[in-house]
Amino acid sequence: MVGVRQYIGGLLLCGHLHAAAPLTEVPGDAQSGRDVFLDRDAGHCLLCHQVEQLDAPFQGNLGPDLSDIGNRLSTAELRERIVDPTRLNPETVMPAYYRTSDLRQVGTAYLGKPLLSAQQVEDVVTFISTLKRP
Repeated sequence: MVGVRQYIGGLLLCGHLHAAAPLTEVPGDAQSGRDVFLDRDAGHCLLCHQVEQLDAPFQGNLGPDLSDIGNRLSTAELRERIVDPTRLNPETVMPAYYRTSDLRQVGTAYLGKPLLSAQQVEDVVTFISTLKRP
């Protein structure tokens, strides 16, 4: 039987819902989200973004600086940007980390699969929501 969250996630992927609601019943974990954010094989977020609070080399400058993103956007807004940033900007170069259809230049190994699991999305959202300047 398909769980409620899986069903909602399916509707989301079909474009019927926005990603305002959490994708999992398990709350996101900030430390796990930080790990995904920093992992150059998973989120690879630092390829394009920078965060003052992180002591990590080779931070990017293609995307916006996320050092204060937790003060500027709600968790729902952050989730939407990770799940499918093209909903807000169809021309963005940021990948859709949870959408699986209507994608371009997808490697064969990734066809039909999200880049991040629903739990990883929630973990990253929780982590980046903590990024706040005093």
